[in-house]
Amino acid sequence: MRSAADVAAMPCPLCRTGLTLSDRAGVEIDYCQTCRGVWLDRGELDKIIERSVREAAPPPQETPRSSPGYRPHGYHRDDDYRYRPDKRKKSFLSELFD
Repeated sequence: MRSAADVAAMPCPLCRTGLTLSDRAGVEIDYCQTCRGVWLDRGELDKIIERSVREAAPPPQETPRSSPGYRPHGYHRDDDYRYRPDKRKKSFLSELFD
């Protein structure tokens, strides 16, 4: 593990300003605050890929309805897309770059 002083001594390959070290979910990320470039050390990309594969497990199977002919008499229908919750799972990568 490197110290913040070691990283600050490393210049950004694009704009030559000092890099900043950030630990995100166990992965050390070197980034430039000026050009917003991100650099990873050896093995860090492998950690990100491994974690994203683990989180991309297949979704659980839906249980069948007990009475398929029953429809509740409410204000909206079950098949109306406007009333469905957003079922997208947040990616591990969204936590890295917040």
